[in-house]
Amino acid sequence: MQIVYQDATTTAHHDTAGIRDALDRMVAAWDAGDARAFADEFTEHASYVIYVGLVYQGRDEIERGHQPVFEKWQKGTRMSMLVRSIRLLDDTTAVVLTEGGIGRRRVRRDKVQTYTFQRGTDGRWRCAAFQNTKKNRLFIRMNARATAELTPA
Repeated sequence: MQIVYQDATTTAHHDTAGIRDALDRMVAAWDAGDARAFADEFTEHASYVIYVGLVYQGRDEIERGHQPVFEKWQKGTRMSMLVRSIRLLDDTTAVVLTEGGIGRRRVRRDKVQTYTFQRGTDGRWRCAAFQNTKKNRLFIRMNARATAELTPA
């Protein structure tokens, strides 16, 4: 399991500790190949969208969808996550931006994820919406170059 926090100021706030705990549990569940524990980190009616456009709706569907992932094509993989920001919108809602990836040996953070977390009445933070986007490295470089060319000296 590997989680790196890029901006210490967003994670130092005591209100984000529960969100960081939820992210730790998600990564640990992925690394263990435990679909039930992974899905338990989502709200009952959460939406889960992966980069190929597949959508899971609800905790039960997230669990069912991840069972073959952990048993077949991603069996034995680990997750790596770089938390770019945690932004509290209010006392019960937060948006988390991460870069992440999965792999067996070398794990490339080749995706960008947006999580919307919600704090339940029990005080536990769970993900209510997840969106995963695969990075297009060529386009990222082209966009950076074009932006630099447009920036006044």
